[in-house]
Amino acid sequence: MRSPRTLEVWKLGTVNYLKSLKVEDKLVSDRKANRIPDTLLSLQHPPSYTLGKRRTDHNLLIPEADLKGLGAELHYTQRGGDITFHGPHQAILYPIISLRSIGIGARNYVETLERSMIEFASVYRVKARAGHKGETGVWVGDRKIGAIGVRISSGITSHGLAFNIDPDLKYFEHIVPCGIADKEVTSLRRETDTMLLHSEEMMMLCGRKILHSFWTTRRRSIKTNSPSGLTRFNPV
Repeated sequence: MRSPRTLEVWKLGTVNYLKSLKVEDKLVSDRKANRIPDTLLSLQHPPSYTLGKRRTDHNLLIPEADLKGLGAELHYTQRGGDITFHGPHQAILYPIISLRSIGIGARNYVETLERSMIEFASVYRVKARAGHKGETGVWVGDRKIGAIGVRISSGITSHGLAFNIDPDLKYFEHIVPCGIADKEVTSLRRETDTMLLHSEEMMMLCGRKILHSFWTTRRRSIKTNSPSGLTRFNPV
């Protein structure tokens, strides 16, 4: 009988975007060399705008010099996708996993990320959907609630998803989110009357949906790493 594979979940709290990028790069390198198991980072960022590898600067609607006045930073990345915003009260999850070991392709992987956000929204009786043709991420009607931007290098994933729990949506007014004009951005707070949990608990609940999608049917054992140490974690 094959022994269970391991996934480590790292709860990092609030992390500067550049610092998290360095952590990701190191973990991707280690995962390629099989020095670490598949890993999921769960975190939040201070207000940050990020651009994908296509460098669509025209979708930033204000001069970069004005970002400091908003308390925000701008960062360039090698992920797919267009410009987006990261900030407090957003569930940000970065899976660093070997797609080959799981046995799925890139399209299936992205669809799994979409499905996990849709299932998470349904816990709060919010009917979300995957984007139609020309749309990325996850939507509630014509309002975007979750963004996806991934990078896959030698079969190893990085970057991932950002689900809007209760961020300050005014930050999205300064960009064309994900390059899709004339569409609104929304949050779980706006779409439900259900009382929300503390943001940290909600991030882990969203993470559980990803864990359930990827690992519970594939004989994976799952651990979490937090400031209190490494402990067993059973997805629901």
